[in-house]
Amino acid sequence: MTDGEEIDPLERLLAERACERLITEFLRHLDLGNPGAVAELFTPDGVWEYPQDDRLVRGRDALREYFRSRPADRLSLRMATNILVTVESPDTASATSYFATYRVDGFTGGIVPSRPPANVGHYADTFTRVDGRWLLARRVTHVTFGGPTVRLDETSPAD
Repeated sequence: MTDGEEIDPLERLLAERACERLITEFLRHLDLGNPGAVAELFTPDGVWEYPQDDRLVRGRDALREYFRSRPADRLSLRMATNILVTVESPDTASATSYFATYRVDGFTGGIVPSRPPANVGHYADTFTRVDGRWLLARRVTHVTFGGPTVRLDETSPAD
């Protein structure tokens, strides 16, 4: 806690749960065909950062455009685990969670043969409560293990 602020244990629990839900909703929107909706989980000036290749997307409109730009034939499934939320004040929190992303391009239906994940790493998130609603202020995606996205209709990975 900062500056000696005390948070009611129930309020802390509710904040932790709201932030955990944001982490899950982010993945659900990306994987179940509504990637542009990810932008609504961020504050109006929210930031998504991918430091491995200096990508930084700022603001809801830019986030919406960025996440909508995924290939139409992309199939992805992400899993998040080891979610640890730390409530820092009544209106701020942070979290770390691990992720694994299974992803292919060129999907036309059916079951895709098993393969290793395309990426494994962790998210470093900061959250802010705005008008009583918890939102992502910043997400930094750290990839520890990764490779190119496989294209199903070719033998080589997608660019």
